[in-house]
Amino acid sequence: METTHRTDHQRTAEERRRELLEAADRVVLRDGPKASMNAIAAEAGITKPILYRHFGDKGGLYRALAQRHTDALLSALRAALDAPAERRERVEATLDTYLAAIEARPQVYRFLMHPSDEPGPSPEQGFDVGRHSAPLLRRMGEELGVVIAERVDLGPGGEALARVWGHGIVGMMHAAGDWWLGERPCSRPELVRGLADLLWGRLAAAGDRAGGPGF
Repeated sequence: METTHRTDHQRTAEERRRELLEAADRVVLRDGPKASMNAIAAEAGITKPILYRHFGDKGGLYRALAQRHTDALLSALRAALDAPAERRERVEATLDTYLAAIEARPQVYRFLMHPSDEPGPSPEQGFDVGRHSAPLLRRMGEELGVVIAERVDLGPGGEALARVWGHGIVGMMHAAGDWWLGERPCSRPELVRGLADLLWGRLAAAGDRAGGPGF
């Protein structure tokens, strides 16, 4: 009986935590990097001390949201990589899945990857998102490396090379996606094709321009 009670209590706590994360998501969608603990508590219909009881501080809430969104994104990336298509098509689908995700929820992306531009005296306003986003990108790089090693025969030393490629591809997607989301210099399909060309070895195959120093 005691075990059942403990299980029910744990389930209730997990459900409450999920509800709070959904409330935080709604605030982040509205406010982006400026989302505050006060606003999230108000959205959830609770006081800020109760929110702190569940997550500790804004850093704890950030990590919970980061895991939530990273899990969903990694699942979508794996599905794109495993789709029944030619390898080039799967690579493009994987790139497009990442870019579509940040395009669909830019405020969430900015909350996870960029600190608020408003400096202030309170610890909440001074929250260093960059300090927390690096582990998120490292996790994505490691996970993608595992997927590459499982699906591509890279020969001896392939596992280490797959990790290099995983982190390199995530870094490329993040940097290019961040630039594209801010400036929109081209369409999403054009960016996908350009990044896929780079991964496909087009840089190595291209000749040098006349009069240039080469590359």
